[in-house]
Amino acid sequence: MSTLFAETCIGNMTLKNRFIRSATWENMATEDGHMTDKLYAIYAELAKGEVGLIVTGYANIVEEEQPNAGMMGMYNDSFIAEYQKLTELVHSNDAKIVMQLAYGGTKTTHNVGERVIYAPSEVCERGTQTLGKAMTKDEIDYIIAAFAQASRRAQKSGFDGVEIHAAHSYLINQFLSPYYNRREDKYGGSLDNRMRFLVEIYAEVRKLVGDDYPILVKLTASEFFEGGLTFAETRIICKKLEAIGVDAIIISGNIHGKASTMIGETYDGYTLQQEGYFHEYGHAISQDVNVPIITVGGLSDIAAIEDIANRTNIQYFAISRPLLAEPHLIKRWKQGNKAAVDCERCSKCRTKRGNFCVVHKKRKTNLKPT
Repeated sequence: MSTLFAETCIGNMTLKNRFIRSATWENMATEDGHMTDKLYAIYAELAKGEVGLIVTGYANIVEEEQPNAGMMGMYNDSFIAEYQKLTELVHSNDAKIVMQLAYGGTKTTHNVGERVIYAPSEVCERGTQTLGKAMTKDEIDYIIAAFAQASRRAQKSGFDGVEIHAAHSYLINQFLSPYYNRREDKYGGSLDNRMRFLVEIYAEVRKLVGDDYPILVKLTASEFFEGGLTFAETRIICKKLEAIGVDAIIISGNIHGKASTMIGETYDGYTLQQEGYFHEYGHAISQDVNVPIITVGGLSDIAAIEDIANRTNIQYFAISRPLLAEPHLIKRWKQGNKAAVDCERCSKCRTKRGNFCVVHKKRKTNLKPT
């Protein structure tokens, strides 16, 4: 059988295969972030579909900061019981589940003007043009503590680990970025200083969840624009994450909606690929560190995934859009049916209501990669 279906481990979390449902915003939680029957049904279907690890859509860690409507919450203990039901449901179908935790920051247009939005510096996010408030040290400490408390709740809820979202121009990514981070204190300037926020978040999370609980970090390979975070810097960040004990690193990008126009282009010495947009970057990092590397973005062909697995050190493959069209895709592949996936990469799934397949899966499931 393919090595893609071999049993592997991320930290002490054993996975039955190397396929991951990447973090996807469903837009199905209640207004304040609580679970609904539709959300339970989505996760049950994914688990039945044989995906090894499910990463939830991003969950907000403080009540006042919600970058998108309908997203999960993890900002107080009221969520624990309903997430225990979720994790038990997934585990009963022989899958693992990790909660993605995020502070969106200025990568949002949701309720802007109605709330304070933190940022490392007063620099508009390039896509949304949203301007945030430069954080004080007390506010930095507040968000660090919020990530740690949300992780504690995730552990108590039965999640098999947490994924810290440090990609896609969200707050942590902006601290890493020389374009967004213009600070002159110990959180700005040198790369060591720009990494400090992420490193301190990891340290506080680790204090609360213990040494054996899997912590994953999602990073942007490169910001793909002049003056932004470079891939050379991301490689250094990954070495630091390995040194402090992170259990796996997801290498992504921030090109939602632009991937088809960027395929074949080279940035920082590596080329965006048709199948697995960022896997050249992931492979390079996998040669630098011993931490498991997860590639995400543009994965839909089982033969191409097999090829990447065989010729690189990338260990895991995270998929979003194809699973919108076919929640049981991994099960189909495991059974030997390698026909083309239903997903046509048409991006019609990217609607104002969230993301759902309007071509092959005509159901009210609103999903968007996070």
